[in-house]
Amino acid sequence: MILSSHKWGHTWAVLLAAGSGTRLANACAGRRKQFLEFQGLPLFWHSALTFARVVAIKGLVFVFPPEEIEACAAQVRALDAANSLGLPWLAVAGGARRQDSVRNGLAALPHDCGRVLVHDSARPFMSASLVQRICVALEAGAQSVIPALAVTDTIKRVSGGLDGGRVAETLLREELAAVQTPQGFDLALLRQAHERAETEDWQVTDDASLMELAGGEVRVVPGEACNVKITNPEDLRLLEEQAMPEVSVTGFGYDVHRYAQATENPKQPARPMVLGTVPIPGAPEVLAHSDGDVLLHALTDAVLGCLGKGDIGTHFPDTDKAWDNAASSLLLSEVLLLARREGLRLMHVDLTVIAQVPKLAPHREDIRKSVANLLGLSAAMVNVKATTEEGLGFTGRKEGIKAVALVTGLRRLP
Repeated sequence: MILSSHKWGHTWAVLLAAGSGTRLANACAGRRKQFLEFQGLPLFWHSALTFARVVAIKGLVFVFPPEEIEACAAQVRALDAANSLGLPWLAVAGGARRQDSVRNGLAALPHDCGRVLVHDSARPFMSASLVQRICVALEAGAQSVIPALAVTDTIKRVSGGLDGGRVAETLLREELAAVQTPQGFDLALLRQAHERAETEDWQVTDDASLMELAGGEVRVVPGEACNVKITNPEDLRLLEEQAMPEVSVTGFGYDVHRYAQATENPKQPARPMVLGTVPIPGAPEVLAHSDGDVLLHALTDAVLGCLGKGDIGTHFPDTDKAWDNAASSLLLSEVLLLARREGLRLMHVDLTVIAQVPKLAPHREDIRKSVANLLGLSAAMVNVKATTEEGLGFTGRKEGIKAVALVTGLRRLP
């Protein structure tokens, strides 16, 4: 029986990019699938950018083929310089089997890491919302968490192979699930499971199987239909750019929050000020149902404007307790997932914060980098400004803060 572990420390992700991809080798002229490009970036980097948009993820470990580790690390440095992750990262060599590569990745994690997500880089389409669901379950005390989808086909166990074999059993579809990555774990428990796997020669295809064999509990969260794995030659069509016309679109967003100390009998909780996920020390507390990130609220509304999908209150009403003190980055991630489904590509963002207090100049660059990471844009494509209203209006009286956002993008015609 696997023993319970402490629940402390940061959460990191291990991104597996060391596989040989034998089923795709001929179709890719021998090139490993994790290095194939989609929208001008290698597949593994798409997953890295998604992890970087989740506040709970504090660092990444890339696991690359041993014979290519130096070249791959140099590639990550170049990618990070062009479009910074905003996270610490490490690159390590993989092993002969998937579980060997995971073990090498776990060994590289820093001492203050308490939880880990393990992800296959051949799944480049996962969303930040999925990563967030797994992190929330781990923080709530789960030992292991896997995303899964219900099986819709009838599944039969076949004896003798698919060519001429015989049906041995029809399995209960209601009890079956298709499992995805990333998978999340208590780090100490996963390391214990890997140690037993080495000692007892377990052969598995995912880390959740190790936890099961070790007697640990594995929880399930909803997976995503779009979180497909590039495995077979026919999957390569998913990486093809759609030859559909695009039109330029613009969205405008505006949001306001009151300051707690300037409000009598407030109807909402007071929250520490954050702007673009960046904490602002010494700033007035804001009244809000969610975490009160006025800048991300305006940005989310602007993205919805590009889509013609209403506003943030429509999608995340303050009457819904599910969004009480929710991270605004999660709300934005949900809208960005919708944007991807709708064929919207963000190109540029211009943001303005209007407040008499606090002074935001010392935080502007951190906010800019954070927003760029959330959107998967180069920092050069994100502008952040701050201004006062020279003592006029409610902001001038130091009663609150407001923000406006202008987003431009290209949207595929339906």
